[in-house]
This record gives sequence, structure tokens and C-alpha cells, in this order.
Amino acid sequence: MSVSQGYTLRGQIRALETTTHVTLAVLALASGVFTYLGVRELLDGSATTVFFGAVIYSTSVSVAIYAFWSYLLRFMPHVRQAGSRRMLYVAMAMGACFIMAMSSWLNASALAGSAALEQHLANTTEDYQERFNAAHENALASQSLLPDLQLASQRFAGLADIERQSGALTGTSGSGTVVQLLSQMSTQLSGLQAEVEGSRTAVETIFAEGSKRLSTMRELVSSGGPVAERSNAYAEEAVQLSGLIAGLQQTSVAPAVKRAAADLGQTFIAPVADGTDAELQTRQSEVVGKVEAAVKAQSVALGAAADEILARPVIEPVRFTPLSAPEAVIRYARDFLPSWAGAIAIDLVPGVLIFILCIVQEVIRREEGDEMGEVEMSTAELMRALRIQQKLRLAEEGRGEIVIGEAEDDIVQRNDPVAPFPKTVHR
Repeated sequence: MSVSQGYTLRGQIRALETTTHVTLAVLALASGVFTYLGVRELLDGSATTVFFGAVIYSTSVSVAIYAFWSYLLRFMPHVRQAGSRRMLYVAMAMGACFIMAMSSWLNASALAGSAALEQHLANTTEDYQERFNAAHENALASQSLLPDLQLASQRFAGLADIERQSGALTGTSGSGTVVQLLSQMSTQLSGLQAEVEGSRTAVETIFAEGSKRLSTMRELVSSGGPVAERSNAYAEEAVQLSGLIAGLQQTSVAPAVKRAAADLGQTFIAPVADGTDAELQTRQSEVVGKVEAAVKAQSVALGAAADEILARPVIEPVRFTPLSAPEAVIRYARDFLPSWAGAIAIDLVPGVLIFILCIVQEVIRREEGDEMGEVEMSTAELMRALRIQQKLRLAEEGRGEIVIGEAEDDIVQRNDPVAPFPKTVHR
């Protein structure tokens, strides 16, 4: 039963030889086609140069793949020594690495290059969105100073009105030193308030324009058409949006508030009391001292609020980097694992056929024995051997002298009683 099984397996191997070679050729051709599509994205120059360069490279890849796996299909199943078999496995591993280096990543680029480029545009859009929102938040943070400025300005203005009408601070009504000082402080704070309110309009305008740019960028990512053309249009929008992000940061009035607050506290100059008598002048000086203390306290509060805003991290505009399809496939490889698996499988599937042949040959040698496994005879060779055996037997029965020539069935019989003369038998 063992010999029969070995004979059957040998027959099946011979029957599948054509299928094996056709399969290997088709896989090598498919890998070459996808390699051509991938390498075409990397080459630069005229259309003719790109075409011939891609064809030559892809053809070289196809020939290399076919020759490499053909060598292993021929030799590896018949190598029995452990050391030699290990060396062939090492050669197969090295060849597989070379094939993946020169072909598989380009196959993946052909399979998923457009999707990878769209993924790159989508990720970049999200990055732009985050930075634009952060810049907008920083710009709006300056608006938080507006209530403090309004409250301080109204308080100084209210004290000035009260002093002017009733003299509640100095005991004497009218527009004297104290009223002038309070009005001056209120005017300075009102100027800062107007500056902050003016920046709000600029922030709203920039934010509206930036939102339109982001909307256009999203449309370019999700719309149809060649991804290369969409990428060029996307780059133009990205440049405009980077400028808007920088513009949002320039609208912040926190530095101006910081400087104004420092001026209020450090450059305060107390006016000279101008009362008509010494007692009024004394009261005016006392009120001026209290106003100075209030101004310094307000200066510290505004400076602390401005410092909190200025401590926010500066938003660096994003720089859009265009990628080729192969570069995008490599950068976003985790997002396209099925495409990578298919691209590698096209190149390495013949390795599975080699393992199958190695297993089958081992079964044949085990079933038939080492002697039969080492020698294979065709039907014609078997028939010639049988004819030689038959003629040898006849020669022995006739007790004649036997001479075997160079040909397989060339036998010379001498002293044969049946044949009176020496007879040479040829096929």
C-alpha cells in the first residue's frame, strides 16, 4: 500500500507541474502590475521617462519573483540534509525580505494609496481644527478682561460724579483736584475697554472666515475625483487657514492690558491740592492718597488677569506636508493592514507551495523507502530494462557469452547453439 501511495503522489506532482508554473507566473505578473502602479507615483520627469522607468522596474520585479520561487520549487523539496535545508530556508527568508522591500510596499501603495492620501488629508484637517479652536479660545480669553475694565471704569466715573455733585469725598462739591483725577482714571480704563471690544469684532471676522476654510477642506477630503488634484487645492486652503490662526493670536489685547495696568500703578502722579483753604487741601490730599491706593490695587488685579491669559501656550500654525501615495501608505500602515496583507500575500504565496511540496516529497520517501525515492524511471526506461533482463535470461539459458554495448539494449551473444554465428541484437 505504501508503494502505491508514493506512486500516486508522484503522479499528482507531475500533473500539477503546469498548474504550479502558471500560478507562479500569474502571481509574478500581478505583483509586477501593482508594482508598476506604485512606482509610477515616485518617479519624476517626462511622461515617457516615467513610463519606461516604471515598466523596467516592474518587469525586473516580476522576473526576480518568478526566478526566485522557481529555484526554490525545484531544489528545496529534494534537499534532505538538515544543514543544507536550513541554508535554503535562510535563503528563502532573505529573498522574501528582498521581495517585500522592492515590491510589497509598492503593491500596498497601488491598492490603498488614494485612501491613504485621503486619510492624511482628514488627519491634517483635524489638526488644523484643533489649533484653530485653541487660537480662537486664546483670543476670546482676552474678552474676559472686559467686565473688570467696565467695573473699574464705572466705579471711578461714579465717584467723580458724586464728588462733583455733593462733595462726598472732600466735603466740598465742584470740579476740583479729586474729580479731575477720578475722571482721568475712568477715561484710561474706558480706553482699554474700547480696545478690548474692538478686538472682539476682529476675532469674530477671522473666526467666520476660518470656519469657511475648514468647511472647504472637509469637502475636498470627502469629495470624488483624483486625489492629487484635491490635495493641491487643499494645500492652498491650508496656507490661508495658517494665516488666520496667526491672525487670531495677534488680536489678543492681553499684552496691551498688561502694559496699561503697569502704567496705572507705576506711573501714578498725584495732583497738587487746589483747595481754597488749608483744611480743604488736606482733605483733598487724603482722598488722592486713597485713590492712588485704589488705582494700584486695580493695576495689580488687571495685571494678574492679563498674566493668566499670556501664560496660555502659543499656538503654532500647522504646516501642511504633501505626501506621495507610497509615503502615505507607510505612514498610515496601521489603518490599512488588510491592504498590506494582500500586497505581501501576492509575493509570498509561492512559499506555501514550497512547504507543501517538501511535505509531499517527505511522505513519498517515507512510504517508498530511500532507495526508490532516489531513483525515478520513466515508462520507456522501464520497458528497456525489462527487455534487457529478458535477453540476459535467454543468454544465460543458452550458456553463451554476453557482451553489453554502450546502448541499453545492445547485447552480443556468442557461442549460442541456436544461432550459428554471433548475433547482435539492436532495438
